[in-house]
Order: sequence, then structure tokens, then C-alpha cells
Amino acid sequence: MKRDDNFYMGQALEEARKAFDAGEIPIGAIVVCRDEIIARGHNLTEMLTDVTAHAEMQAITAAAAHLGGKYLNECTLYVTVEPCIMCAGALGWAQIGRVVFGTADEKRGYQRFAPEALHPKTQVVSGVMEEECRNLMQEFFRSRR
Repeated sequence: MKRDDNFYMGQALEEARKAFDAGEIPIGAIVVCRDEIIARGHNLTEMLTDVTAHAEMQAITAAAAHLGGKYLNECTLYVTVEPCIMCAGALGWAQIGRVVFGTADEKRGYQRFAPEALHPKTQVVSGVMEEECRNLMQEFFRSRR
């Protein structure tokens, strides 16, 4: 059964909610290859006391382990918030085929600081379930103030 971007972003949102419930910034990511979810991740920076433990990094590592190789050119990463420059750099090195994100990150997103960080062949789709992704982030930060 072929699933669409909204279905997979819904799965990434489930990961983001896990982060929210754990007190982490609620960003979730999944990697899909040939219509199969091969990796999941959510922010673990607080739990691991590791600034590199972003949702995308968790998902990239798990996807590479699943495939037995470092290149993800036949895969799509779904992530609830635009990747930061660190994650975009890692996605570039992994040669991810496609990145789909929910809401932009005007403060720390790669498009502002490093728009060329992704591999030149990577396709980018933004705004998938944007409102739901943005609302989860806003709810988290409202609860922290």
C-alpha cells in the first residue's frame, strides 16, 4: 500500500510527542525507504546530555544501520521541524534522496544559515502538516514559560 507524505508526517509527529512527553523539544523524525519505515527518532538531547542527539541524527544512524550502509539516497526523511545546519550537513553526507519537513525554523533552520548543506540531488518538500507541527512546538514552549 502506497502511503502519502501526510501519513508519514503523522508518524514523525508521533515521535515528536514522545519527545514532548519526555520533556525534550518535540521534534520527531522517521526515515522511509521503498514505502517502509526503516528508522524512527526523536530528540534525546536532555536525556543523553548530548547536543548532537537531534531527532534527525537518531533517525539517520538507525536507517544506516538498518540498510548496512551510510548512503540514504533512496530514502526520505520526514521531520516535524526544518533541520538545523548540523542535521542538514549530516543529511548531505548521507546523500538523503528527499527531505520532507513540517514547519520552518526561522531561528535555527538550515535554509537561513546553510541553504546548500543538503546534497544537490536531494529533493525538499516543506509545509506538510505544518500547523500540527508548529502547534506542538508552540505548546511545548508555552508550557515551559
